[in-house]
Amino acid sequence: MTKKTGAQGADPSVLDGFRPLLIDVALPLGAYYLLKDGFGMSTFAALAGSSMVPAVRTVWSLAQERRANPLAALILVVNVVSLVLSFVSGDPRLMLAKDGAVSSTVGIGILVSVALGRPMMTPVVKPFLVKGDAAREAAWERLLSGRAAGSEAFRRKERAFSLVWGGALLLECVARVAGAYTVPVDTMVWLGGVMVAVVLGAAFVVGGGAAAEPMGRLLVAEVAARPERREPAVTV
Repeated sequence: MTKKTGAQGADPSVLDGFRPLLIDVALPLGAYYLLKDGFGMSTFAALAGSSMVPAVRTVWSLAQERRANPLAALILVVNVVSLVLSFVSGDPRLMLAKDGAVSSTVGIGILVSVALGRPMMTPVVKPFLVKGDAAREAAWERLLSGRAAGSEAFRRKERAFSLVWGGALLLECVARVAGAYTVPVDTMVWLGGVMVAVVLGAAFVVGGGAAAEPMGRLLVAEVAARPERREPAVTV
């Protein structure tokens, strides 16, 4: 039997980075129908209650990590501000439209992060490409720092990945706000989730093909060009 030293456990997946977004779709949808149909709450009250789920989840995530997470913090701030405005107006359609505000704010934040040279989606794609491997980690740092032959192309694809997600979230915002004021509220509750699923799927495909896959190839090439010294396997 051969045992390898180093990091143990399953390789990180890109889905880990998006799990909070998926949770923020499924849990609020279930909470809405439970509060409205199960407990007989009004449409606005059910929407308000279900909207608390992403905010509470984000606070809990930040408390667990005990470090700044720009994306999670941005989502939390927009959620809180939108909830306050919705409570003041008492309008269920505004409550639905606020999710579009979250998407647009996050999308704009991602695009601004690219302009500032610190693409916000990089921490999401990195675990998927590095896979907890020390040699890949070192190659990643060389490519980002400009010390590798493929650095320019790598950083261009890194920016492209965030641009795809920023643009996708802005489009989702437009569709969600338009639906909030044109589609029946009960329909829009589940349709909003469908919109998010479609956007996530499209962004995965486009971002993967246009950016993540080329980054992966450049990473593999850099590892092959400058192989790291590895610890020998321990045979027992």
